Amino acid sequence: MNFELKDKVVLITASSKGIGKAAAELFLVEGSKVVISSSNSDNLKSAAEELKSITGSEPLTGVCDLNDLEDLKNIVKLTKEKFGKIDILVNNCGGPVPGMFDDLDDNKWQHAVEQVLMSVVRLTRGVLPYMKENNWGRIINITSLSVKQPVDNLMLSNSLRSAVTAFAKTLSNEIGKNNITVNNVAPGYTLTSRLHELAELRAKNRGITKEEIFKEMASVVPMKRLADPHEVGAMIVYLASEQAGYITGQTIAVDGGVIKSTY
Repeated sequence: MNFELKDKVVLITASSKGIGKAAAELFLVEGSKVVISSSNSDNLKSAAEELKSITGSEPLTGVCDLNDLEDLKNIVKLTKEKFGKIDILVNNCGGPVPGMFDDLDDNKWQHAVEQVLMSVVRLTRGVLPYMKENNWGRIINITSLSVKQPVDNLMLSNSLRSAVTAFAKTLSNEIGKNNITVNNVAPGYTLTSRLHELAELRAKNRGITKEEIFKEMASVVPMKRLADPHEVGAMIVYLASEQAGYITGQTIAVDGGVIKSTY
C-alpha cells in the first residue's frame, strides 16, 4: 500500500529512542522529511546517525526540552524554516515519574502537566496555522494503555495522558473541517527505555530480576509477548497516511489485547 507520505514533513518529539525513533525510521522509509528532537544532544546525534545508516536518509535534528516553552517554539520554527511547512506532528514524551498519590507533591504534578499535557497543547498551537493554510494535517499523540485501563503506581501518567485524550477528541471536532485529523495511539507493554525503568523499579521493590518482571508483563498479554517499538510506529505511520483521512478523534490501542474493555 502506498501511504502517500513522500515529501510530507513530519515533526516527532522525544524521538532519539523507543517509539519516537521507530516512527522516525518508518517515515524516512516512506520518503518523508523527518525532524527528530530530544533534550539530550548526544542521544539525538546518535539516533540521527543510526537512522541514516538504516534508511539512507538523514533526519533534521533539534534539541528540545518538552518542559521549555522556548524550545517548543524553536523546534517548530526550525522545521518551518527548513522545509517551508509542517504536515504531521507526532507528540511523544517520556513518562512522568511513577508514584502513588501520597508520593506526589505539587512540584511533581506541575512538572508532569508541563511535560505531558502542555507540550502537546503548545506544539499543536505552533503547527496548526501551517496545517490550516495547506488544508491538510495530521496530529498524532502517543499516550498509553493507561488512558483506558489505569496502571497502578502511575498516578501522573494515568491522569495527564487521559487529559491529552480529552484534548485530542475536543480538538478533532473543531478542526475536522480543515482536513486535519487528531488521533491518539495508546501503546501497551512496549520494549522501550521507559518499560525498562518501570521493570527495574518493580524488580527492586519485590526483590526479583527485571527479566522476571518482563515475563510477568508478557504473561497478562493475550499474545504472550511484549511489543517492539516498530509495531507502534507502524500505527503512527498509518494514521498519518492519506488512507486514514477519515479517522479522527480516536484512541487506538496497540497493546496485544491486554486492555480488557470492549471499547
